[in-house]
Amino acid sequence: MLNEIDVSRVDLNLLVLYEAVLEEQHVARAAKRLHLSASAVSHGIRRLRQTFNDPLFLKHPKGVVPTARALAMAPDIAQILAHVRQVVASAEVFDPARSQRRLVIGAPDALALVTLPRVLEEIERTAPGMCIGVQNLQPAETLAALDARQIDVALYPLDELPPRFEARELFKEEFVVTARAGHKLMKRLTLAGYCKARHVLVSTTSEPRGFVDDVLEQRGFSRKVALTVPTFMLALAVIATSDMIGTLPRSLVELHAKRLNVVSRQAPFELTVSTIRAVTTKVAMQDRAVSWLMDMLQPHGNTVRSGKR
Repeated sequence: MLNEIDVSRVDLNLLVLYEAVLEEQHVARAAKRLHLSASAVSHGIRRLRQTFNDPLFLKHPKGVVPTARALAMAPDIAQILAHVRQVVASAEVFDPARSQRRLVIGAPDALALVTLPRVLEEIERTAPGMCIGVQNLQPAETLAALDARQIDVALYPLDELPPRFEARELFKEEFVVTARAGHKLMKRLTLAGYCKARHVLVSTTSEPRGFVDDVLEQRGFSRKVALTVPTFMLALAVIATSDMIGTLPRSLVELHAKRLNVVSRQAPFELTVSTIRAVTTKVAMQDRAVSWLMDMLQPHGNTVRSGKR
């Protein structure tokens, strides 16, 4: 049974040593990185071999090479060390100016492109040692990812959250019809013309159906989805160089309209305005770094708008 295995004989420092040797693939370089002697690293490798019953690292003219077992263990050990570092970091007094924390935001690219520049500018000014990661998740995956601390904060149009979550409203967003400048459809956009056009749709699953299709179906109409792409920016690039049109977040379109020479119009049917929120768990809010990030994400002054799928 796994839970009966005695882990008391496993020194956490050995996992750190394993990580360094795997990444450096050289005993002397790993020793320098860990501020140890080369003999101490060699001794640590011998202990690792005994613990995992595998040679792990084999001598090579240019250093050492990992065995198949060493490579197979890498993702799990990296995850263990990441969790330990996160726990230790969260126990320290959080000082943005000195922090080396890495925080992960779950957000589609449209939201990241519009929201993060302001946030990153402030982080560069007040917390230059911090690192921000962005992960694009399906909305249905987001709450589970927050619970598991795979991400620290989510930026999505999430409604009716369970009580274990904390949410802050950031801004409103609406979707607009977008086409290259000069597209004949944009001179007089009608519902019939919209439905006849060839559409590009943002779909991370490549499924050629989105919320717009549901709205059209309720009215007895349908459209032709000619292309699906995984990101909003790729959709914009396709629109800028073709006769396809797309229904995209207004804020993203306005941000890149001049550079890409695209234009936008209100849809010839009613689309719901979405509320974008920053969401995390109430447990995570006890982490000063996460609560600091939540504060950073809230816009000050002019309200920006970004989108959802």
